[in-house]
Amino acid sequence: MSEGSIRKKAAVIGSAGLLLILSTLLAIGLGSVSVNPLTTLLTLFGYGDDTSSVILWDIRIPRVLLALIVGANLAISGALMQAVVQNPLADPGVTGVSSGAAVAALFIMLVRPQDSGWIPLAAIAGGLLAAGIVYGMAWQRSIGFQPVRIILSGVAANAIFGGVIGLLSLLYSDRLPSAIHWMNGSLAGKQMSDVWTILPYSAAGWLLALLCIRHMNIIRLGEQTAHNLGHNMNRIRLLLSLLSVGLAAISVSMVGLVGFVGLVVPHISRMLIGSNYRYSLPLSILLGAVILLVADMLGRSLFGSIQIPAGIVMAMIGGPYFLYLMRKGGA
Repeated sequence: MSEGSIRKKAAVIGSAGLLLILSTLLAIGLGSVSVNPLTTLLTLFGYGDDTSSVILWDIRIPRVLLALIVGANLAISGALMQAVVQNPLADPGVTGVSSGAAVAALFIMLVRPQDSGWIPLAAIAGGLLAAGIVYGMAWQRSIGFQPVRIILSGVAANAIFGGVIGLLSLLYSDRLPSAIHWMNGSLAGKQMSDVWTILPYSAAGWLLALLCIRHMNIIRLGEQTAHNLGHNMNRIRLLLSLLSVGLAAISVSMVGLVGFVGLVVPHISRMLIGSNYRYSLPLSILLGAVILLVADMLGRSLFGSIQIPAGIVMAMIGGPYFLYLMRKGGA
């Protein structure tokens, strides 16, 4: 790779980092009660008035930080899943992982609300169960895991878990209002305690994902080439899938179902910077954080006092984009 090409990729990643900083400052100030940029900066450095301090530190900043963390998680999870199945139309939502995590979390919310502290671990267990079902159905003894079978099995699992979510919603409809925002992927009402809960899991996932870049690039070589070089493709796919499931599940446990981040962001990264995960994965992390943050910012700013969950905003944006990708044949 030429020095000019590396500089170009570095410039794109640097621009995404700058966009992340600017969008974060903008998101902190915008909302049903706007705080001008100067007051925002003064408050961040401890020189704001009491009202601004309460709005920013108790309401806005936890929500913004959570949007950044979850956006990065879902983008990485989508990139890992797309590497595993070698298809840009894959993401944790399409393959059923998010729905499996959602069933486990929703079960505790509606059936065992007194055990709400177990929601993160339950979501991870639900995501792993979904992944186990998907990979169990996709496995063939003679050839191992096939990407197409993983996607088809994921669609079936997604339908099953979607039915379970509907059943729980009907059986416990009297308790549903407390979970309705979560089901739509809302970041409202989050506190710093939520940020500290998800951060250790997420940071560990980010580090592991960066360490797995080599394995993600090995899959790009193709089944036969990787095998000839001595790599166990089934083991690599299983490793990357477990990491993808963990990041998606912990995100679902915290903010609910937010679709299309894992689908859209890796594709945009590849268009901007190429398919080498050494560059596209760091860019995906930055863009995932930005896109979910912007979606949440739009949801709480465009309709005055009415707040639209980020999951709904992403569905309205990501759905048409998904159809666009299908129209192009998943290119």
